[in-house]
This record gives sequence, structure tokens and C-alpha cells, in this order.
Amino acid sequence: MPDASQFKYFLSHKKNPVQKGSRIWPDLLPMSRHQQFNDAGICVSHGDYFTAIRNFLEQDGSEIITRAVSQHMRREVTCQEIQEINIFLEKHGEFYHPARIEAMLHGTAIPFVLNVAISNSGKNCVQREYGLLKQLNEDFPFPFLPKVYGQGCVSITGDKIGMFLGEWFQGYNEFHISLDPADEKYKIVVWDHEHGNYFLTTDQAINLYRQAARILTGYYNVKTFEQILSWHHAAGDFVLKCQNNRIDLKLITVRQYRPLFENDSGNENPDAELILEALLVFFLNLAIRMRLDRLDGVGEIVWSDDIAVEGTLKGFFEGLALKPPIGSIPGPLIDCFRNHLLSCSQSDLFGLSQAMVNAYNPQSPEIPVIKKNLKRHTKVLFSAIKQNYEI
Repeated sequence: MPDASQFKYFLSHKKNPVQKGSRIWPDLLPMSRHQQFNDAGICVSHGDYFTAIRNFLEQDGSEIITRAVSQHMRREVTCQEIQEINIFLEKHGEFYHPARIEAMLHGTAIPFVLNVAISNSGKNCVQREYGLLKQLNEDFPFPFLPKVYGQGCVSITGDKIGMFLGEWFQGYNEFHISLDPADEKYKIVVWDHEHGNYFLTTDQAINLYRQAARILTGYYNVKTFEQILSWHHAAGDFVLKCQNNRIDLKLITVRQYRPLFENDSGNENPDAELILEALLVFFLNLAIRMRLDRLDGVGEIVWSDDIAVEGTLKGFFEGLALKPPIGSIPGPLIDCFRNHLLSCSQSDLFGLSQAMVNAYNPQSPEIPVIKKNLKRHTKVLFSAIKQNYEI
């Protein structure tokens, strides 16, 4: 295992090295991507951040990083084989300040992500999220979430900082709605720091929404109504990789996994009607949340183009097709739900969507944007359902 002198620190890229004694070492970290400082008096410098990460990785004879490298290599790796560790401060999120960790093994860089929770909101989240990622990777046979390798905390500046080590999705990038100066239209821009930012084509954008909806539907539990909640495009929760004009999506965080509403029937095996109605609520909520973002990730809340509806609808049914048979459902779930959805009028969909929005946190800054667009959204959604799934 490298000694302290073999740890190297960077801001995002090797072109931006940070050393003890450098100008930035004592500078305070912003508490979010909005460059806000201070969270209940918390003050952590860049030097504190990098030192805390090194201390975490050295805990228990470097057991966590050694185990992670061993799992990645699919063989037993000793800590002596790890020649160097590069630590890159990637960004400042609302919950974490994630670092990319490169473990150098025989000249090869093996990347991981270390989610570092400094703010109170982050520290309240870190242990729960580690457990959820571990649980969902065990319960579902999908490759859409990062593997996790270990968690812990370290004390620094009189406070404890929580962390967990996970899989780094190499070549995947954050994306957001942005104004394309070429035609003054809002499109999805991919933040590719290696090759330069680029805008998605219409077909690629539809595919993005399709894959995001398929992923979230895939992890939906039909019997318990448990689902991934509190995800946001604005927070960069999904990341994208584009090769040969084909895109692939991953979900890098799970903050909550619970039902949107409780099953009050008292029956652990809900009947077909309740299953289908809960699935309808999940679908309508998914279709609304899929359309929300912040302009360029940090600006005003924006509502996506109608193409999001087409992609979300396709992805939802693809995710539904992955579900195993349900005993109380007479036939394939995908067929039963399609019939249930087609039995709803546009007014039914709007009324239920409106009721859901009224149940959202009234302080949420998204509410005015949703309410402004909900009527047209429902009309577009209803039309897409009839066009694509009516027999």
C-alpha cells in the first residue's frame, strides 16, 4: 500500500494537481454545486477533504480499497500491490462531494467513486444510501446501479464525515437541459469533460428518457409498491455514455426506496385492482418527474420537450415486461396494466395526476412548473397511450 507521500490529489483532472501548502489547500469547500458555503457552521477546507479521504482509505490496513480492487480484478489483491492512489474531487453536490479514486495496480488505473458526506443533509443520507444500493443489487438482477464496497466515517475538524466506496461508471457523464445556441432550442447537453460537451439528437433524447423510465420501473416492487424516490435529473442522478451514437444510462444514487403510499388493506398480497391502481400512480408520477430538470444543472427549473413522454411510455412498458408473474393477476402483468391504462379517460389521468401533485411538498420549487404544464402534459400522455397501445 502506498504511504502518505504516494497519495496524489487533483481537482477533477490531472491537469489540476493540489498539494499540501498550495493556495487552494486551505480554501473552504462550497457546500453545494450552487457554490454555497457553510451548512450549520460546517467549515471544511480542500486540505481537510483530501486528508479525510486518505485516512478513510487507510483504515484497517486499507481493507476497503483492497477488497474493492480484488472484486474488480476478480482475484485476490494484496494492499502491497496497490502502488499509488490518485484522488480527484469531482463536484459539489447537494448531498455529497464525490471523489474519483484511481488505484494504480501494475501501471493500470482502477477507478472507484467515494461519496463524501460533509453537510448535515448528506450525513443523514450516506448510511441509508449505502444500505439501499447493497439491497437493490442483491434483490434485482440488473446492472444499472453502482456496486458498493464499504462504508465508514472519519473525524476531521472536530466533526465526523461519512463516506462509502462504490463502482465508478467509466466514460459516463452528467447531462442537463440547455439552450443550444445553434438554433435557440432547448435540448439535452452532455457534460463530457474529456472530449467536449455535446447536444443529443432527438432520437437520442427519446432513448435517454426510455432508458431512465425502464430503469426506475425495473426496480419497482409490484407487490409492496416500493420504488426509488427522490431522484432528480437536476441533481445529475442519471449518467450517460455515448458510443457510436448509441447511448447507455446508469443511475448512480438511491436516496429513498419505499412506497409512494402505504397499503392500508392489511393484506401482504394485494389484489389485482390495488396492484394495478398503485402501478398507475407510479407511472403517472414517473411521467411527471421525468420532465423536470434545472437549466444547465444549476439554473431555473425547466420542463422538458414532449419527446420525454414518448420515451417514458416506451421505457415504462419495457420495465414492466421484466416483471415475474403475479399470482393475483390473471395473465401477464403488462397486458393487464395496458388494459387498465386504456380504460382511463384523459380526465381520469389529469385528476389523478393533479391529486398526486397536491400531495407533493408544497414548498418544492417544482410545483409551479408542474402545475403550469400539467394539463398539456396529460393531453400529450393520453394521446401517446392511445396511439401506441390501443388495440
